[in-house]
Amino acid sequence: MGENGGRRVRVDAQRNIDALLDAAKVVFSTSGVDAPVREIAAKAGVGVGTFYRHFPLRSDLVTAVFRREVDACADAAPALAAEYEPGEALSRWIYRFTDFIATKRGLAAALHSGDPAFNVLPDYFLQRLGPALGGLLDAATAAGAVRAEVSPQDLLYAVSNLCISGEDGGNHGRRMVALLIDGLKYGAMKTS
Repeated sequence: MGENGGRRVRVDAQRNIDALLDAAKVVFSTSGVDAPVREIAAKAGVGVGTFYRHFPLRSDLVTAVFRREVDACADAAPALAAEYEPGEALSRWIYRFTDFIATKRGLAAALHSGDPAFNVLPDYFLQRLGPALGGLLDAATAAGAVRAEVSPQDLLYAVSNLCISGEDGGNHGRRMVALLIDGLKYGAMKTS
């Protein structure tokens, strides 16, 4: 969000930004990224002027929503690692990522639209999610819960590709990801 140029954001302004991002996430998942600004502003409980003050271009909003969702997915990795055994933490994170991909179909179309505003986002995606998944994958491999020859980037792409094809609300993607997770376990050296 370029609206503050690195300055501290007032509490009420940050509350409006958060409300707009939350509303946009919901609206994008049901109406797509081209949903009317009025719909997003109304769901956020702010005026259209407030919307445009924080997000002058639609691409600013799409970018902010995408970054926020990527960050939330990446930040889930250490929490899962602290709560579950390595193999279970990895599986739960992969399903979390699956849900992220399934609900971001409209964002994916926008990101691949050729709009130069989105050019940096694929790298951001890999920079944030690659290490998050890498840590979980390394721990699960060391614990013997999954096979060793899988890279985080390959796994991110595999899950993404499996989720894109499903048309039944993400259920198809989740079923395909379950098969992928079973495949990760095949040939793993369980340590007890």
